[in-house]
Amino acid sequence: MKKATVFLIDDDQTFVFLTKKIMQSLPYTLQIREFTDGLQAIEYLKAHVQQRDLLPDLIFLDLSMPVMDGWEFIDGYNHLQPLLVKGAQLYIVSSSISPHDIERSKGISSVADFIVKPLGKSKFAEIAENLPL
Repeated sequence: MKKATVFLIDDDQTFVFLTKKIMQSLPYTLQIREFTDGLQAIEYLKAHVQQRDLLPDLIFLDLSMPVMDGWEFIDGYNHLQPLLVKGAQLYIVSSSISPHDIERSKGISSVADFIVKPLGKSKFAEIAENLPL
């Protein structure tokens, strides 16, 4: 059975609740960490750069959040990435359907994909199945 650590970085508690329910229904062992803004997640990563078991395999990131939005998180993550002992697949999961946001995400190598909310069970299962664990 696959084991993975998943970061949910989103201030929408309904989305977080529903996404956790979807994840828990799949045949994977997932450790889920929640962050309501990008700064919380960046601070966590900075504190654990050398602790492989505490770093994410998968990041689901909203763009619109208080304190530090998704784009700012990506900038911070890209600066931290060389220090991290483990990389993660980063997915933007946003309610934005802005072509500008989608195109901008395609130009960032650390972003695996841009998913328009909601994140369905089949899409999550596809992502989890392709994790290199």
